[in-house]
Amino acid sequence: MGSTKTDRALRAQRETERLEQLWAGKFGDQYVDDNTDINDRRGDFWLPLIQELEPENVLEIGCNVGRNLHWIAQQVTPPRIVGVDVNTKALRLLEERVLGVRPVHAPARELPVADRSIDFVFTLGVLMHQPEESLEKVMREMVRVSRKYLLCGEYFDTETVDVHYRGEDGVLFRRDYGGLFDEYFPTELILLREGVLTLEEGWDRVTWWLFERA
Repeated sequence: MGSTKTDRALRAQRETERLEQLWAGKFGDQYVDDNTDINDRRGDFWLPLIQELEPENVLEIGCNVGRNLHWIAQQVTPPRIVGVDVNTKALRLLEERVLGVRPVHAPARELPVADRSIDFVFTLGVLMHQPEESLEKVMREMVRVSRKYLLCGEYFDTETVDVHYRGEDGVLFRRDYGGLFDEYFPTELILLREGVLTLEEGWDRVTWWLFERA
């Protein structure tokens, strides 16, 4: 029994590391190259939200080159903004494009951030790239470091669906991410609102959930 449990843990560790290495390497570099534009329409979502929430500091997990942090840095002092990613090329470009923002190279499942130290923690299109083996760990890290608000924006489905993506299987999953946060953290999080961001608004039909930290 113990051996089976150990084997499962080792398989989970290998799968998690496989995907992190994929995004840190050429696969991730190609994604960076294909997603470097700053979409003018995204400001319509970010600017009023940040103005309403008034966070003193912000953490984006899976920040890529700063397509979201570009807008947030217009209302939050850049040195109080942290962008975490496993791809060094993305972090280098973030540092060049959003001056003053703090780039951090780290996996989402092990954030080098203190408990309840960040007013606004978010992901957009990142949880959907987590395998089952690491998803809950990443979500728990988000909740751990969040002090006031947590937002995730991901591809939605009522059940887990493995989507063939950029020639790979097991790298993109549609799920009910808001429902999972409710399930895992019923006493830590309060759902404030949710919505959908469309292609016309500068997104790829992303469902988002905004939670308040209890």
